[in-house]
Amino acid sequence: MSEAQLATQQHWSAQRERGNLLLMRFTAFVARSCGRRLLSPLLHLIVLYFFLTGRRARRSIREYLERLAAWSGRADLRPAPRRVFAQFMAFADCLLDRLDVWRGALRLEQVRLLDPDGLRAQLLATRQGGRGQLLVGTHLGNLDVCRALAELGEQVPLNVLVHTHHVAHLNRLLGEAGEQRMRLIQVSELDAALMLDLSQRLERGEWLAMAGDRVPLHDGRRVAVDFLGRPAAFAQGPWLLAGLLGCPVNLMCCLKIDGRYEIRLERFLDTPTWQRGQRDAAIAGWAQRYADRLAQWCLLAPQQWFNFYPYWESTDA
Repeated sequence: MSEAQLATQQHWSAQRERGNLLLMRFTAFVARSCGRRLLSPLLHLIVLYFFLTGRRARRSIREYLERLAAWSGRADLRPAPRRVFAQFMAFADCLLDRLDVWRGALRLEQVRLLDPDGLRAQLLATRQGGRGQLLVGTHLGNLDVCRALAELGEQVPLNVLVHTHHVAHLNRLLGEAGEQRMRLIQVSELDAALMLDLSQRLERGEWLAMAGDRVPLHDGRRVAVDFLGRPAAFAQGPWLLAGLLGCPVNLMCCLKIDGRYEIRLERFLDTPTWQRGQRDAAIAGWAQRYADRLAQWCLLAPQQWFNFYPYWESTDA
């Protein structure tokens, strides 16, 4: 990609959100007033509009499916038009589930917890004065079901670090929907004030959560890894944050399998540290391990990939 093309290439965080906040407020109102059954066909019509007008998003999903099919050797994943459209419809279903999460309508018996490393017990321990940890999630599946994780952890506060500039609006929406334990924190730079705030939260037993599969805001906070057979830019942020705070790192993924959500928790790093002069190498290794695990998760729910932007272009120079 040429420098001129790079100059016109918008970062995902800078793209106009096409009425997302208004849509979220509207759908939240309809869900509260009329219920999900009435909202579902309306939301699907809205998503159909975004599918028909979102040429770039369609192309991005097609590219993802092509890479996943080639990497896995599964011809059934090749991106036929119907399969690309189904990806958008899966996103509509995810939005409806997100509203259920916020309204408390998603019951714990509807969520299956896969926790081979006993991380739930460590969540419970923070209620007795233990130190918090870091959860690294993904935009594969429904990240908002992490609220159910707070419920499973007996109301352990969960701070979700995000890149969006609309944190105040989103926090207000969460409050209006009845969410009290999950708080969004805007992250653009890991400055001293933010690091102090996050460190204090960990000491109070609160947990941090952030996605590891979004291209970061600044070129200095990215690392190139192999993802689905091609180089892709992944964030350094989660791994840099963990090393600086000295907190254990766990992976989290929320996939809808056969109509039921599965929260997958896995231990990833017990002591994220690096030797002097080896920070970049350590971060690159951790990011590659995360990308490898994410690729495996993609095969479990291939149509729940909700990164609707050119994912691999960002590594071109």
